[in-house]
Amino acid sequence: MGQGQSSPSISTVSNSTADDGIAWWCKIGARGACVAGGLGAMVTGLFSCITVTPLCLVAGVLLILIGFSVVMLEAPCCCQFMDFIQPVSRFSERRTPFQKALIYGLPALVPLMLCFSVTTALGCALLFASGGVYGIIALGKKAERDVMMSRARGDDLEMKETLMANEESASVQ
Repeated sequence: MGQGQSSPSISTVSNSTADDGIAWWCKIGARGACVAGGLGAMVTGLFSCITVTPLCLVAGVLLILIGFSVVMLEAPCCCQFMDFIQPVSRFSERRTPFQKALIYGLPALVPLMLCFSVTTALGCALLFASGGVYGIIALGKKAERDVMMSRARGDDLEMKETLMANEESASVQ
């Protein structure tokens, strides 16, 4: 690279994700919950593979694969021995919490549909809970206490102003 060109630094990448309004402790907690859910799903997938039913075997293998992919996306430091982890990690960090909720929650339903047993239900519940954590984060922050109290009492001034403006525009026409 020449003098006029500069490569994007790591701090610019982290600053773009730091302005999303999610507290740092919430991000770390969500990652920890997802890693624990992924590891738990892999363990329960192993126990699901101990069966004579072919569909339960497939469900167990799927649990292991989905659990590994959740761990790989959330904690790439656990999988440093693989060469393709860095691009996968960058892909994961660019996803919104809603997308992560869908990516982790929906595939968890497939093994449960294949084989309904205690071990697959537990593994799928762990994976679905991982998606649920990001779903709750995607809902966003609550309003401030005063705003919530005024809306609960019915003192929502913004809504009243909008209703009055709509009523006036309807009566003029």
